[in-house]
Amino acid sequence: MKKVLVVDDSPADLTNLRTILTDVGCFVSTASTGSEAVKKAKADKPNIIFLDIVMPDMDGYEACRLLSEEPSTKDIPIVFVTSKGQKADRVWGQMQGAKGYVVKPYSADQLIDQLKALA
Repeated sequence: MKKVLVVDDSPADLTNLRTILTDVGCFVSTASTGSEAVKKAKADKPNIIFLDIVMPDMDGYEACRLLSEEPSTKDIPIVFVTSKGQKADRVWGQMQGAKGYVVKPYSADQLIDQLKALA
């Protein structure tokens, strides 16, 4: 069973992501801020992280950068799930260490494809 960390400040998005990933057999933990995501990733060592970009406290770019630089979490693939759909956003996400990028609104298939490809 794959361990997945889902990070989003929107309770509705968290619930939707959790439902999609639980339905395909994943064990899902959640966080609602970037700093909470960094702590949970270090503690839980998920197989993959689905990370929003626009969040209070610490945005997804900074969280991704910190996780990519940390020896204990640098090998965990990070997929941004965000409303930021511009090419510049995707490029910047890759530069921060993200391995995938899904734009909201997303389909369950888009998330499952990322899961299969990276986790």
